[in-house]
Amino acid sequence: MTRKIALAPSIEHRIFLVRGQKVLLDDDLAALYNVQVRALNQAVKRNKKRFPTDFVFRLTAKEKRNLKSQFVTASGSHGGRRTLPYAFTEHGAIMAASILNSPRAIEMSIFVVRAFLRLRETLASHKALAAKFAELEQRLETHDKAISEIIDAIRALMAPPEKPARKIGFRLDAVSKPRMLEMAT
Repeated sequence: MTRKIALAPSIEHRIFLVRGQKVLLDDDLAALYNVQVRALNQAVKRNKKRFPTDFVFRLTAKEKRNLKSQFVTASGSHGGRRTLPYAFTEHGAIMAASILNSPRAIEMSIFVVRAFLRLRETLASHKALAAKFAELEQRLETHDKAISEIIDAIRALMAPPEKPARKIGFRLDAVSKPRMLEMAT
């Protein structure tokens, strides 16, 4: 029983993103279901109608090289795999468990489904967190703009007043006294 629990967390690390889909490779799925890779692939070939392309597909050579650089695999010259692996989506992994129909395959398919669900929840929480950050940044931008406008208004109030322009018209000089006309009587 402890072995099954220990396997569950490691499933998530075996899920890769290929062609925009989360997949398990056939050798990882065969190990989880405790069958040989050859037996799993033969069962899939015998039941082609149960495995449309959105359930299982074969990797291209380029995709295999990209994945090989992410984790260590045996090379073909040292007795390793000579064919391109199959990639099983969540639905394909469940369908594989149903055609293998062994107690181990059924049991492990539950762990596979839970691993895909945890991965989906993790991605959803990251998206929600990213949306909250975007909202916060937008709020800061509007606050920064409002604060900038307030500072500009304060600077305008602090600036010394401009010298008044010279008035147009007659001016009395402060030194001279106005003369009064005397009228003769």
